[in-house]
Amino acid sequence: MGRAFVYVIVGGGVAAGYAALEFTKRGVSPGELCIVSEEPISPYERPALSKGYLLPEAPARLPSFHTCVGANEERLTPKWYNEHGIELVLGTRVKSADVRRKTLLTTTGETISYKFLIVATGARALKLEEFGLSGSDAENVCYLRNLADANRLVNAMQSSVGGNAVVIGGGYIGMECAASLVINKIKVTMVFPEAHCMARLITPKIASYYEDYYKSKGVTFIKGTVLSSFDIDSNGKVVAVNLKDGSQLPTDMVVVGIGIRPNTSLFEGQLTLEKGGIKVNGKLQSSNSSIYAVGDVATFPLKLFGETRRLEHVDSARKSARHAVAAIMETDKMGEFDYLPFFYSRVFTLSWQFYGDNAGEVIHFGDFSGSTFGAYWVNKGHLVGSFLEGGTKEEYETLAKATRLKPAVEDLDELERQGLGFALAASQKPLPSPSLDASQSSCLVLEKPLHPWHATAGVILAASIASFAYWYGRRRRRW
Repeated sequence: MGRAFVYVIVGGGVAAGYAALEFTKRGVSPGELCIVSEEPISPYERPALSKGYLLPEAPARLPSFHTCVGANEERLTPKWYNEHGIELVLGTRVKSADVRRKTLLTTTGETISYKFLIVATGARALKLEEFGLSGSDAENVCYLRNLADANRLVNAMQSSVGGNAVVIGGGYIGMECAASLVINKIKVTMVFPEAHCMARLITPKIASYYEDYYKSKGVTFIKGTVLSSFDIDSNGKVVAVNLKDGSQLPTDMVVVGIGIRPNTSLFEGQLTLEKGGIKVNGKLQSSNSSIYAVGDVATFPLKLFGETRRLEHVDSARKSARHAVAAIMETDKMGEFDYLPFFYSRVFTLSWQFYGDNAGEVIHFGDFSGSTFGAYWVNKGHLVGSFLEGGTKEEYETLAKATRLKPAVEDLDELERQGLGFALAASQKPLPSPSLDASQSSCLVLEKPLHPWHATAGVILAASIASFAYWYGRRRRRW
Protein backbone atom coordinates (compact mmCIF):
# COMPACT_ATOMS: atom_id res chain seq x y z
CA MET A 1 0.00 0.00 0.00
CA GLY A 2 1.42 3.36 -0.95
CA ARG A 3 0.84 6.85 -2.27
CA ALA A 4 3.02 9.18 -4.30
CA PHE A 5 3.32 12.96 -4.10
CA VAL A 6 5.53 15.57 -5.71
CA TYR A 7 6.20 17.31 -2.39
CA VAL A 8 6.11 15.81 1.09
CA ILE A 9 6.66 17.55 4.42
CA VAL A 10 7.54 15.22 7.29
CA GLY A 11 6.66 16.86 10.59
CA GLY A 12 3.58 18.89 11.42
CA GLY A 13 4.88 21.81 13.50
CA VAL A 14 5.09 25.52 12.78
CA ALA A 15 7.43 25.12 9.80
CA ALA A 16 5.04 22.71 8.07
CA GLY A 17 2.20 25.24 8.17
CA TYR A 18 4.32 28.07 6.78
CA ALA A 19 5.75 25.80 4.09
CA ALA A 20 2.23 24.76 3.06
CA LEU A 21 1.13 28.38 2.72
CA GLU A 22 4.22 29.21 0.67
CA PHE A 23 3.56 26.24 -1.63
CA THR A 24 0.06 27.54 -2.37
CA LYS A 25 1.36 31.06 -3.00
CA ARG A 26 3.76 29.60 -5.56
CA GLY A 27 1.12 27.63 -7.39
CA VAL A 28 1.28 24.06 -6.08
CA SER A 29 -1.44 21.97 -7.71
CA PRO A 30 -4.08 20.04 -5.74
CA GLY A 31 -2.85 16.55 -4.90
CA GLU A 32 0.85 17.40 -5.18
CA LEU A 33 1.57 18.17 -1.51
CA CYS A 34 1.32 15.94 1.57
CA ILE A 35 2.10 16.62 5.24
CA VAL A 36 2.82 13.66 7.51
CA SER A 37 2.56 14.48 11.21
CA GLU A 38 2.68 12.46 14.41
CA GLU A 39 0.35 14.97 16.04
CA PRO A 40 -3.39 14.42 15.48
CA ILE A 41 -4.08 18.04 14.49
CA SER A 42 -2.98 20.34 11.70
CA PRO A 43 -0.03 22.73 12.25
CA TYR A 44 -0.39 25.42 14.92
CA GLU A 45 1.66 28.23 16.46
CA ARG A 46 3.62 26.59 19.27
CA PRO A 47 4.47 29.85 21.11
CA ALA A 48 0.82 30.03 22.19
CA LEU A 49 1.35 26.93 24.34
CA SER A 50 3.59 28.74 26.84
CA LYS A 51 1.60 31.97 26.74
CA GLY A 52 -2.11 32.33 26.02
CA TYR A 53 -2.90 28.62 26.33
CA LEU A 54 -1.93 28.60 30.01
CA LEU A 55 -4.00 31.60 31.10
CA PRO A 56 -6.62 30.88 33.78
CA GLU A 57 -9.18 33.18 32.14
CA ALA A 58 -10.08 33.32 28.43
CA PRO A 59 -7.21 31.01 27.44
CA ALA A 60 -6.22 30.59 23.80
CA ARG A 61 -7.63 27.46 22.20
CA LEU A 62 -7.62 25.99 18.73
CA PRO A 63 -8.60 26.77 16.06
CA SER A 64 -7.62 30.34 17.01
CA PHE A 65 -3.85 29.77 16.76
CA HIS A 66 -3.42 27.50 13.76
CA THR A 67 -0.57 28.66 11.52
CA CYS A 68 -0.03 31.18 10.07
CA VAL A 69 -1.63 33.74 12.40
CA GLY A 70 1.70 34.25 14.17
CA ALA A 71 2.90 36.22 11.15
CA ASN A 72 -0.46 37.97 10.60
CA GLU A 73 -1.32 35.72 7.67
CA GLU A 74 -4.07 33.24 6.91
CA ARG A 75 -5.29 30.82 9.58
CA LEU A 76 -4.84 27.39 8.06
CA THR A 77 -7.63 25.21 9.45
CA PRO A 78 -8.16 21.61 8.29
CA LYS A 79 -10.78 23.00 5.91
CA TRP A 80 -8.13 25.23 4.30
CA TYR A 81 -5.87 22.25 3.57
CA ASN A 82 -8.81 20.36 2.06
CA GLU A 83 -9.82 23.30 -0.12
CA HIS A 84 -6.26 23.55 -1.48
CA GLY A 85 -5.92 19.85 -2.18
CA ILE A 86 -3.22 19.31 0.46
CA GLU A 87 -3.20 15.84 1.99
CA LEU A 88 -2.90 15.77 5.78
CA VAL A 89 -1.72 12.45 7.20
CA LEU A 90 -2.17 13.14 10.90
CA GLY A 91 -1.61 11.06 14.00
CA THR A 92 0.90 9.03 12.01
CA ARG A 93 4.54 8.44 12.85
CA VAL A 94 7.12 7.82 10.15
CA LYS A 95 8.99 4.66 11.11
CA SER A 96 11.79 4.85 8.55
CA ALA A 97 13.02 6.82 5.56
CA ASP A 98 14.86 5.58 2.49
CA VAL A 99 16.49 8.59 0.86
CA ARG A 100 17.81 6.57 -2.08
CA ARG A 101 14.35 5.31 -2.99
CA LYS A 102 12.67 8.57 -1.91
CA THR A 103 10.18 6.85 0.35
CA LEU A 104 8.83 7.12 3.89
CA LEU A 105 7.37 4.13 5.74
CA THR A 106 4.74 4.91 8.39
CA THR A 107 3.86 2.86 11.47
CA THR A 108 0.56 2.01 9.76
CA GLY A 109 2.53 0.19 7.05
CA GLU A 110 1.91 2.77 4.32
CA THR A 111 4.69 3.83 1.97
CA ILE A 112 4.70 7.48 0.92
CA SER A 113 6.97 8.45 -1.94
CA TYR A 114 8.12 11.92 -2.93
CA LYS A 115 10.04 13.88 -5.51
CA PHE A 116 11.05 16.53 -2.98
CA LEU A 117 11.04 16.14 0.80
CA ILE A 118 11.09 18.90 3.43
CA VAL A 119 12.24 17.66 6.82
CA ALA A 120 10.40 19.70 9.46
CA THR A 121 10.59 17.19 12.29
CA GLY A 122 11.62 19.83 14.83
CA ALA A 123 12.89 18.73 18.20
CA ARG A 124 11.73 16.87 21.27
CA ALA A 125 11.98 17.87 24.92
CA LEU A 126 14.87 16.30 26.78
CA LYS A 127 13.57 13.94 29.48
CA LEU A 128 14.90 13.39 32.97
CA GLU A 129 15.64 9.76 32.12
CA GLU A 130 18.32 10.92 29.70
CA PHE A 131 20.22 12.26 32.71
CA GLY A 132 19.88 9.08 34.74
CA LEU A 133 16.81 10.27 36.67
CA SER A 134 13.26 8.91 36.79
CA GLY A 135 9.77 10.27 37.38
CA SER A 136 8.65 11.60 34.00
CA ASP A 137 5.67 9.27 34.06
CA ALA A 138 4.24 10.79 37.26
CA GLU A 139 0.99 12.52 36.37
CA ASN A 140 2.01 15.86 37.91
CA VAL A 141 5.39 16.04 36.13
CA CYS A 142 5.02 18.16 33.00
CA TYR A 143 7.04 19.04 29.93
CA LEU A 144 5.97 21.51 27.25
CA ARG A 145 6.56 20.83 23.59
CA ASN A 146 3.19 20.06 21.98
CA LEU A 147 -0.54 20.37 22.55
CA ALA A 148 -0.78 17.14 24.53
CA ASP A 149 1.93 18.44 26.87
CA ALA A 150 0.06 21.73 27.24
CA ASN A 151 -3.18 19.97 28.15
CA ARG A 152 -1.36 17.91 30.75
CA LEU A 153 0.17 21.08 32.19
CA VAL A 154 -3.19 22.86 32.30
CA ASN A 155 -4.75 19.94 34.19
CA ALA A 156 -1.88 19.92 36.68
CA MET A 157 -2.19 23.66 37.25
CA GLN A 158 -5.93 23.49 37.79
CA SER A 159 -5.44 20.92 40.52
CA SER A 160 -2.60 22.87 42.15
CA VAL A 161 -4.13 26.34 42.58
CA GLY A 162 -2.94 27.77 45.89
CA GLY A 163 -0.22 25.13 46.09
CA ASN A 164 3.44 24.81 45.14
CA ALA A 165 5.22 24.13 41.87
CA VAL A 166 8.87 23.44 41.15
CA VAL A 167 10.25 24.43 37.77
CA ILE A 168 13.40 22.52 36.76
CA GLY A 169 15.38 24.67 34.33
CA GLY A 170 16.01 28.40 34.04
CA GLY A 171 15.84 28.84 30.29
CA TYR A 172 13.20 30.17 27.91
CA ILE A 173 10.51 27.57 28.64
CA GLY A 174 11.21 27.54 32.37
CA MET A 175 10.81 31.31 32.66
CA GLU A 176 7.62 31.45 30.57
CA CYS A 177 6.02 28.53 32.42
CA ALA A 178 6.97 30.04 35.79
CA ALA A 179 5.15 33.24 34.85
CA SER A 180 2.05 31.27 33.83
CA LEU A 181 2.11 29.31 37.09
CA VAL A 182 2.20 32.57 39.08
CA ILE A 183 -0.74 33.92 37.09
CA ASN A 184 -2.58 30.72 38.01
CA LYS A 185 -2.00 31.50 41.71
CA ILE A 186 0.63 28.83 42.29
CA LYS A 187 3.77 29.49 44.34
CA VAL A 188 6.86 28.80 42.21
CA THR A 189 10.40 27.72 42.98
CA MET A 190 12.84 27.63 40.06
CA VAL A 191 15.87 25.30 40.19
CA PHE A 192 18.78 25.40 37.74
CA PRO A 193 22.55 24.85 37.81
CA GLU A 194 23.60 28.10 36.14
CA ALA A 195 24.52 31.31 37.95
CA HIS A 196 21.54 33.16 36.48
CA CYS A 197 18.43 32.59 34.37
CA MET A 198 18.58 32.35 30.56
CA ALA A 199 22.34 31.98 30.78
CA ARG A 200 22.74 30.95 27.13
CA LEU A 201 21.42 34.28 25.89
CA ILE A 202 21.49 37.19 28.33
CA THR A 203 24.03 38.81 30.64
CA PRO A 204 24.11 38.58 34.45
CA LYS A 205 23.00 42.21 34.69
CA ILE A 206 19.96 41.68 32.47
CA ALA A 207 19.15 38.40 34.21
CA SER A 208 19.26 40.13 37.58
CA TYR A 209 16.50 42.50 36.43
CA TYR A 210 14.23 39.63 35.45
CA GLU A 211 15.00 37.59 38.56
CA ASP A 212 14.18 40.58 40.77
CA TYR A 213 10.92 41.06 38.90
CA TYR A 214 9.99 37.39 39.32
CA LYS A 215 10.89 37.57 43.01
CA SER A 216 8.46 40.48 43.37
CA LYS A 217 5.82 38.06 42.09
CA GLY A 218 6.71 35.51 44.76
CA VAL A 219 9.06 33.29 42.74
CA THR A 220 12.00 31.72 44.60
CA PHE A 221 15.26 30.95 42.78
CA ILE A 222 17.59 28.12 43.79
CA LYS A 223 20.70 28.29 41.61
CA GLY A 224 23.86 26.24 41.34
CA THR A 225 22.26 22.85 41.97
CA VAL A 226 20.16 20.23 40.17
CA LEU A 227 17.44 17.68 40.75
CA SER A 228 18.57 14.40 42.33
CA SER A 229 15.27 12.54 42.86
CA PHE A 230 11.53 12.75 43.51
CA ASP A 231 9.46 11.54 46.43
CA ILE A 232 6.38 9.88 44.95
CA ASP A 233 3.26 8.94 46.92
CA SER A 234 1.09 5.81 46.60
CA ASN A 235 -1.03 7.54 43.95
CA GLY A 236 1.97 8.03 41.69
CA LYS A 237 2.25 11.77 42.27
CA VAL A 238 5.42 13.67 43.09
CA VAL A 239 5.09 15.23 46.56
CA ALA A 240 8.65 16.47 47.03
CA VAL A 241 11.67 17.39 44.92
CA ASN A 242 15.09 16.44 46.29
CA LEU A 243 18.06 18.49 45.16
CA LYS A 244 21.70 17.57 44.88
CA ASP A 245 22.63 20.14 47.53
CA GLY A 246 20.55 18.16 50.05
CA SER A 247 17.52 20.43 50.19
CA GLN A 248 13.96 19.18 49.74
CA LEU A 249 11.06 21.09 48.21
CA PRO A 250 7.47 19.98 48.94
CA THR A 251 5.42 20.37 45.77
CA ASP A 252 2.08 19.79 44.10
CA MET A 253 3.48 19.72 40.56
CA VAL A 254 6.73 19.87 38.59
CA VAL A 255 7.55 21.49 35.25
CA VAL A 256 10.70 20.31 33.49
CA GLY A 257 12.37 22.53 30.89
CA ILE A 258 15.93 21.31 30.42
CA GLY A 259 16.39 21.70 26.68
CA ILE A 260 15.53 19.98 23.45
CA ARG A 261 17.10 17.55 21.00
CA PRO A 262 16.53 17.70 17.20
CA ASN A 263 14.60 14.81 15.67
CA THR A 264 17.18 13.54 13.18
CA SER A 265 16.99 9.77 13.79
CA LEU A 266 15.16 9.02 10.52
CA PHE A 267 18.12 10.31 8.54
CA GLU A 268 21.14 9.28 10.57
CA GLY A 269 23.56 7.44 8.31
CA GLN A 270 21.78 8.77 5.22
CA LEU A 271 22.24 12.56 5.37
CA THR A 272 25.18 14.62 6.61
CA LEU A 273 24.61 15.80 10.18
CA GLU A 274 26.37 18.68 11.93
CA LYS A 275 25.96 20.42 15.30
CA GLY A 276 23.07 18.16 16.18
CA GLY A 277 21.04 18.89 13.07
CA ILE A 278 20.81 18.07 9.37
CA LYS A 279 23.48 20.04 7.52
CA VAL A 280 22.07 22.13 4.66
CA ASN A 281 23.44 24.68 2.20
CA GLY A 282 22.31 28.26 1.67
CA LYS A 283 19.17 27.03 -0.07
CA LEU A 284 18.43 24.73 2.87
CA GLN A 285 19.20 21.70 0.73
CA SER A 286 20.74 18.69 2.44
CA SER A 287 23.51 16.36 1.23
CA ASN A 288 20.76 14.69 -0.80
CA SER A 289 19.57 17.12 -3.48
CA SER A 290 15.93 16.04 -3.12
CA ILE A 291 15.76 16.72 0.61
CA TYR A 292 15.56 20.07 2.39
CA ALA A 293 15.57 20.70 6.16
CA VAL A 294 14.04 23.63 8.04
CA GLY A 295 13.46 24.89 11.57
CA ASP A 296 15.03 23.41 14.71
CA VAL A 297 16.37 20.38 12.83
CA ALA A 298 18.42 22.32 10.26
CA THR A 299 22.07 23.39 10.60
CA PHE A 300 22.46 26.12 8.01
CA PRO A 301 25.04 28.72 6.91
CA LEU A 302 24.48 31.94 8.83
CA LYS A 303 25.74 34.39 6.22
CA LEU A 304 25.79 37.34 8.58
CA PHE A 305 28.45 35.75 10.78
CA GLY A 306 30.16 33.40 8.32
CA GLU A 307 29.47 30.13 10.14
CA THR A 308 26.94 27.31 10.32
CA ARG A 309 24.43 27.20 13.15
CA ARG A 310 21.31 25.42 14.29
CA LEU A 311 18.75 27.78 15.83
CA GLU A 312 15.84 26.93 18.09
CA HIS A 313 13.16 29.56 17.60
CA VAL A 314 9.83 29.95 15.85
CA ASP A 315 11.01 32.88 13.72
CA SER A 316 13.75 30.76 12.18
CA ALA A 317 11.25 27.95 11.58
CA ARG A 318 8.81 30.24 9.77
CA LYS A 319 11.37 31.95 7.56
CA SER A 320 13.44 28.88 6.72
CA ALA A 321 10.28 27.01 5.71
CA ARG A 322 9.29 29.74 3.30
CA HIS A 323 12.78 29.94 1.84
CA ALA A 324 13.05 26.18 1.31
CA VAL A 325 9.77 26.10 -0.63
CA ALA A 326 10.89 29.02 -2.77
CA ALA A 327 14.23 27.30 -3.40
CA ILE A 328 12.47 24.10 -4.47
CA MET A 329 9.96 25.75 -6.80
CA GLU A 330 12.15 28.53 -8.21
CA THR A 331 15.67 27.24 -7.79
CA ASP A 332 17.32 29.56 -10.29
CA LYS A 333 15.70 32.71 -8.87
CA MET A 334 16.37 32.18 -5.17
CA GLY A 335 19.48 33.39 -3.42
CA GLU A 336 20.87 31.97 -0.20
CA PHE A 337 18.98 32.10 3.07
CA ASP A 338 20.19 35.31 4.75
CA TYR A 339 18.83 35.21 8.28
CA LEU A 340 19.21 37.58 11.21
CA PRO A 341 18.87 35.53 14.43
CA PHE A 342 15.88 36.76 16.41
CA PHE A 343 14.49 35.74 19.80
CA TYR A 344 11.74 37.25 21.91
CA SER A 345 9.63 36.64 24.99
CA ARG A 346 6.58 38.18 26.63
CA VAL A 347 5.80 37.44 30.30
CA PHE A 348 3.76 39.41 32.82
CA THR A 349 4.06 43.01 31.60
CA LEU A 350 7.58 42.42 30.29
CA SER A 351 8.56 42.10 26.64
CA TRP A 352 12.04 41.75 25.16
CA GLN A 353 13.60 41.14 21.77
CA PHE A 354 17.12 40.03 20.83
CA TYR A 355 18.82 40.23 17.43
CA GLY A 356 22.09 38.83 16.12
CA ASP A 357 24.80 37.22 18.21
CA ASN A 358 25.72 37.46 21.90
CA ALA A 359 29.47 37.33 21.27
CA GLY A 360 32.15 39.82 22.27
CA GLU A 361 32.04 42.69 24.73
CA VAL A 362 28.69 43.76 26.20
CA ILE A 363 27.62 47.38 26.56
CA HIS A 364 24.47 47.97 28.58
CA PHE A 365 22.37 51.09 28.17
CA GLY A 366 19.23 52.62 29.61
CA ASP A 367 17.89 52.72 33.15
CA PHE A 368 17.73 49.28 34.75
CA SER A 369 15.60 50.70 37.55
CA GLY A 370 12.96 51.58 34.99
CA SER A 371 11.12 49.61 32.34
CA THR A 372 13.21 50.20 29.22
CA PHE A 373 16.84 49.17 28.86
CA GLY A 374 19.06 47.20 26.54
CA ALA A 375 22.47 45.94 25.55
CA TYR A 376 24.78 45.80 22.55
CA TRP A 377 27.35 43.10 21.81
CA VAL A 378 30.49 44.32 20.06
CA ASN A 379 32.87 41.82 18.48
CA LYS A 380 36.04 42.72 16.56
CA GLY A 381 35.03 46.36 16.42
CA HIS A 382 31.52 45.82 15.05
CA LEU A 383 28.04 45.64 16.50
CA VAL A 384 26.92 42.01 16.24
CA GLY A 385 24.06 41.70 18.71
CA SER A 386 21.39 43.78 20.42
CA PHE A 387 18.79 43.36 23.15
CA LEU A 388 15.95 45.61 24.21
CA GLU A 389 13.35 45.33 26.96
CA GLY A 390 10.22 47.46 26.84
CA GLY A 391 10.75 48.91 23.37
CA THR A 392 8.21 50.15 20.86
CA LYS A 393 7.58 48.44 17.53
CA GLU A 394 9.60 51.15 15.80
CA GLU A 395 12.50 50.81 18.23
CA TYR A 396 12.66 47.05 17.74
CA GLU A 397 12.64 47.50 13.96
CA THR A 398 15.45 50.04 14.26
CA LEU A 399 17.47 47.66 16.41
CA ALA A 400 17.04 44.84 13.87
CA LYS A 401 18.18 47.02 10.97
CA ALA A 402 21.21 48.29 12.83
CA THR A 403 22.26 44.80 13.93
CA ARG A 404 22.05 43.44 10.41
CA LEU A 405 24.27 46.28 9.18
CA LYS A 406 27.00 45.38 11.73
CA PRO A 407 28.25 48.99 11.98
CA ALA A 408 31.73 49.75 13.24
CA VAL A 409 32.01 50.78 16.89
CA GLU A 410 35.03 52.90 17.74
CA ASP A 411 34.18 54.17 21.23
CA LEU A 412 32.40 51.88 23.70
CA ASP A 413 31.77 54.72 26.16
CA GLU A 414 30.12 56.71 23.39
CA LEU A 415 28.04 53.67 22.43
CA GLU A 416 26.76 53.41 26.00
CA ARG A 417 26.03 57.13 26.09
CA GLN A 418 24.07 57.10 22.84
CA GLY A 419 22.07 53.98 23.69
CA LEU A 420 19.26 53.53 21.19
CA GLY A 421 20.42 56.66 19.41
CA PHE A 422 23.34 54.68 18.01
CA ALA A 423 21.00 52.13 16.43
CA LEU A 424 18.82 54.90 15.06
CA ALA A 425 21.75 56.56 13.33
CA ALA A 426 23.24 53.28 12.11
CA SER A 427 19.94 52.03 10.69
CA GLN A 428 19.82 54.99 8.29
CA LYS A 429 22.94 53.80 6.49
CA PRO A 430 22.83 51.47 3.45
CA LEU A 431 24.04 47.89 3.64
CA PRO A 432 27.68 47.50 2.54
CA SER A 433 26.66 45.30 -0.40
CA PRO A 434 23.47 45.47 -2.50
CA SER A 435 23.96 41.88 -3.67
CA LEU A 436 22.24 40.20 -0.73
CA ASP A 437 19.15 38.05 -1.28
CA ALA A 438 16.33 40.44 -2.05
CA SER A 439 13.79 37.98 -0.68
CA GLN A 440 14.82 38.82 2.89
CA SER A 441 12.62 41.81 3.62
CA SER A 442 14.60 42.80 6.72
CA CYS A 443 17.52 43.91 4.53
CA LEU A 444 17.80 47.63 3.89
CA VAL A 445 19.45 48.31 0.51
CA LEU A 446 19.87 51.86 -0.76
CA GLU A 447 21.36 52.87 -4.09
CA LYS A 448 24.48 55.03 -4.18
CA PRO A 449 23.92 58.74 -5.04
CA LEU A 450 24.03 59.33 -8.79
CA HIS A 451 24.29 63.13 -8.85
CA PRO A 452 26.35 65.72 -6.97
CA TRP A 453 23.28 67.18 -5.24
CA HIS A 454 22.55 63.73 -3.85
CA ALA A 455 25.97 63.74 -2.22
CA THR A 456 25.38 67.19 -0.74
CA ALA A 457 22.02 66.11 0.62
CA GLY A 458 23.69 63.05 2.06
CA VAL A 459 26.21 65.17 4.00
CA ILE A 460 23.41 67.32 5.41
CA LEU A 461 21.38 64.25 6.33
CA ALA A 462 24.35 62.59 8.03
CA ALA A 463 25.00 65.70 10.11
CA SER A 464 21.34 65.87 11.09
CA ILE A 465 21.31 62.23 12.11
CA ALA A 466 24.46 62.63 14.16
CA SER A 467 22.99 65.64 15.97
CA PHE A 468 19.74 63.84 16.60
CA ALA A 469 21.57 60.74 17.84
CA TYR A 470 23.53 62.88 20.32
CA TRP A 471 20.32 64.49 21.62
CA TYR A 472 18.46 61.16 21.66
CA GLY A 473 21.26 59.47 23.59
CA ARG A 474 21.27 62.20 26.24
CA ARG A 475 17.50 61.98 26.59
CA ARG A 476 17.51 58.16 26.91
CA ARG A 477 20.08 58.33 29.70
CA ARG A 478 17.33 59.84 31.85
CA TRP A 479 15.22 56.61 31.68
